[in-house]
Amino acid sequence: MSEETRSRATMMRQRHVLSALVTNQPGVLAHVSGMFASRGFNIDSLAVGETETPNLSRITVVAQGDDRHLEQLRKQLEKIVTVVKVLDISREDYVERDLMLIKIDAPASSRAEIQSLVQIFRGRVVDVGPDQIMIEISGQEKKIEAFIELVRPYGISELARTGRIALVRGGRAPVDASTPDEEETAVVTGHSSL
Repeated sequence: MSEETRSRATMMRQRHVLSALVTNQPGVLAHVSGMFASRGFNIDSLAVGETETPNLSRITVVAQGDDRHLEQLRKQLEKIVTVVKVLDISREDYVERDLMLIKIDAPASSRAEIQSLVQIFRGRVVDVGPDQIMIEISGQEKKIEAFIELVRPYGISELARTGRIALVRGGRAPVDASTPDEEETAVVTGHSSL
């Protein structure tokens, strides 16, 4: 494969995070996701929820593709009457999170090991059964994936994820990447409100 071909292939696989503010009306999500499908984009992650304004929702879509094609799609999405605004926040300074619930096979002999992993990953045990435990973990995609791989040998009976949500940072000074965020600091110091 030539360097030019490899470079083009890398561009096609660029990850984009689109944040769309839409009105709360039936069919908006189907319309937005249908535009991705009709243009040949696979959606890696899709999350929708109400915003601070009750009549508006935020749709966060993670998709891969080149800048030019995703910019065209972003502009086409903004032409939909029920779409207020669409931003490609991939190049912005943003915070991204994913939430996962996972049921793990956990006989008495392995519970202590699993609970140690849960603490290391700052998760929470939210349900305990005779042979399984359910764990909640939130964080960046890499963190979630790493936890899944570590508990896979114990046996995963069910798993559900929300998909990524993201907001652009703003209104304050940039945060040093080496400084833990407020949630991590609260968990480490034992002052978490969760």
